[in-house]
Amino acid sequence: MPLSELVASLSTNPYFSAGAGLFGMGMAAAVLRRGSQLGAVLFRRHCMITLEVTSQDKSFHWLLQWISRYATRTQHLSVETTFTQTDTGKVNTQFDFVPSPGAHFFSYHGYWIRVERNREKQMVNFQAGLPFETVTMTTLGKNRNIFFEILEESRKLALQSQEGKTVMYTAMAAEWRPFGYPRRKRPLSSVILDRGLSERILQDVREFIDTPRWYMDRGIPYRRGYLLYGPPGCGKSSYIMALAGALDYNICVLNLSEKGLSDDRLNHLLTVAPEQSIILLEDVDAAFLSRDLSKENPAMYQGMGRLTFSGLLNALDGVASAEARIVFMTTNYIDRLDPALIRPGRVDMKELVDYCSAYQLTQMFLRFYPDQPESRADEFARLVIATQKPVSAAQVQGFFMMHKSDPDTVVKNTHQLPDV
Repeated sequence: MPLSELVASLSTNPYFSAGAGLFGMGMAAAVLRRGSQLGAVLFRRHCMITLEVTSQDKSFHWLLQWISRYATRTQHLSVETTFTQTDTGKVNTQFDFVPSPGAHFFSYHGYWIRVERNREKQMVNFQAGLPFETVTMTTLGKNRNIFFEILEESRKLALQSQEGKTVMYTAMAAEWRPFGYPRRKRPLSSVILDRGLSERILQDVREFIDTPRWYMDRGIPYRRGYLLYGPPGCGKSSYIMALAGALDYNICVLNLSEKGLSDDRLNHLLTVAPEQSIILLEDVDAAFLSRDLSKENPAMYQGMGRLTFSGLLNALDGVASAEARIVFMTTNYIDRLDPALIRPGRVDMKELVDYCSAYQLTQMFLRFYPDQPESRADEFARLVIATQKPVSAAQVQGFFMMHKSDPDTVVKNTHQLPDV
């Protein structure tokens, strides 16, 4: 049978026509489906821009707070409870509604943005002990600056909530977390040290902050260490708190006696400390004793946890130690500290914060009783010095607190100041 007749007979065959039609429709559907998939991929790749922020990134919570301001019509919310301290010292509770896991839409500067918050139930951030989360923002176009603007606005919004406050950080696992609520900045003038001491420390810190290029040009590690030593209650920790407020810095408090603190973790914490923060190591004598004092019992020198003394030295001034860092250490017993810990390079400035001098007594009296003449303050200082017993700033302040509005009683009863 000729080929033409075979084709003609097949075309008139209803079973073949139906099969060919179905096959053609299937092929067409497959081509359209594949084409639509490729088209969607090409559209997302060339006509859309996406930003993903993970919960491990510092801007994650900033972004959630910012989104809550623009995605006001969403009905799927999660609550975050925070505590804020007013200027009067009262603590207020604040409830912030942030987008819950799922998809949300909002408009920003003429751009429609789709936000998808995902929470992985099978993945956990072991450092924070929280589920791993991501926030993905998608919008049309190729303008990446829109995301830079959003991130910058979210950063400024977060900083506004901390304006005029000092944030205290504490080490949790391998990261720093805010401890409590941001505290109102303490005026530097409220901590009265001996004449010129406060100004000398402040000038040194500010000179360090303002001269990073000087260190770089000379190949000197850009870090600074300070040691405040002296009897308890004389204002060491209070001054560091006030100093942070004057510099607009935060404070990272690290306990060297913590049992879970190891050499690697200490080095990591000092490296990832929040920017513009003072790292505070309080009572360093409680963590390690001087090698000279521990010869009789070598086990005492090993510290309370897994942290070793050599690990501490390397973290402060080793090859891998972080730069652009300010470390303050305090101790009540400088003679218990190993000389290697407080040598230049690890401690660049050592200052004694001692019992109250006549100058301090006079200034503290005038601060508590500003309506009194200076001669009255001098008389109070003279009478306290005449008792020949040392008094700390905390003792004097407590004595003033017992007689808030009665300076005459304070002057007449200086002998009632408690003993050290």
